[in-house]
Amino acid sequence: MSTPLPSSSREPVLAQVFSAVKAAVGRLTFSISPRENIEKFRAYRWSRLDKLKYGTMFVIALFSIVVMGTPSFPSKLLIPALYIVALLIPLTSQLILPASPILLWLLLFYSCRFIDVSARPHIWVSVLPTLETIWYGASISDILTRFGHPLLDVLAWIPYGVVHFAAPFFVAALVFVFAPESSVKMFASAFGFMNLAGVLIQIAFPSAPPWYELREGLTPANYGMRGSPAGLARIDALFGGFVYTMGFSGAPVVFGAFPSLHAACATCEALFLSYFFPIKLPLGRWRLDTRIFYWMYTFWLYWSTMYLMHHYLIDLVAGGCLATMSFYLCRSETVREAMEDRVAAMEREERARLGEPVDDALPLYHFPFKPERQDPSSDDAIFTIDEEALPHDTAPHS
Repeated sequence: MSTPLPSSSREPVLAQVFSAVKAAVGRLTFSISPRENIEKFRAYRWSRLDKLKYGTMFVIALFSIVVMGTPSFPSKLLIPALYIVALLIPLTSQLILPASPILLWLLLFYSCRFIDVSARPHIWVSVLPTLETIWYGASISDILTRFGHPLLDVLAWIPYGVVHFAAPFFVAALVFVFAPESSVKMFASAFGFMNLAGVLIQIAFPSAPPWYELREGLTPANYGMRGSPAGLARIDALFGGFVYTMGFSGAPVVFGAFPSLHAACATCEALFLSYFFPIKLPLGRWRLDTRIFYWMYTFWLYWSTMYLMHHYLIDLVAGGCLATMSFYLCRSETVREAMEDRVAAMEREERARLGEPVDDALPLYHFPFKPERQDPSSDDAIFTIDEEALPHDTAPHS
């Protein structure tokens, strides 16, 4: 027999949020004993995928350290030394290990400036505008920049120059607190490997952005040229600063138009928010799906990248495809099953709200994004431990 959902069974939202934050913090470990992580590392069973993933990451990290000119040897050895120390301490390793793809991306991005010019490939100047004209019938970026206004400059600056840098931290915090356990590791892996792959493509296929075509035409480019803030220079002039002029002029990757990592990051964030937080806000007798806002921000940023002359439309398409691929490749079965159960609960709760029959087998009165109690030995641990492989004196005791 089915019964309707009692409205009084809900806790206050603030109490549920506090409970979720408390539960998330409770999953953290505050141990500083390296022995715990050493034992976990010894007991960990390496799969072929693990060997391929971490082996590739090691090669990229080694390359980045070797080509790095500043800091010079031996000072730059402090970077891997500090990373190893952080991995040995449980308190820091629970943050550093999931963030390793992101840290590796930042390391490679910084080291790009030191790659010898003789080892770099040809810079493609006309490929992107030609492809855009063939595929879309015109240069969309050129069309969008024909009319400029200070108000449009500010509207483009907000997502491109401000929100873009804060959004990953905001999304990671939401996923850590309200999504199923290990979801934040999924986000870190997808976000980090996506950007890492993007930088590798930019190194192998350097291509000029729209501002270069506007400034230099289709004349051949060289690696001695400095970057340009393009439309963001108007923001510096508007506020009387020089942050973007200095930042883009000294960028490690000047000819990195393809793919657009701004578009990739926005798409990745929208995918995760849509997947974990498909919230419907009550507006009288209607329900407003918040996924509309996630994707509105994404397309807002798409427009700003072209308006500010940093990317062609084809760059945005490539960045969106890269983000989508990273999302699905990094999604684990544990997270997928947990979200299927959660979405089913939300659908049943909606049916109960409408007065439709609901199966009593699944409770409907919990907060849709309140973390459920899960097995502490799940894949939220630093390593998945095979207890049979542990020495007898280190095996867990009941």
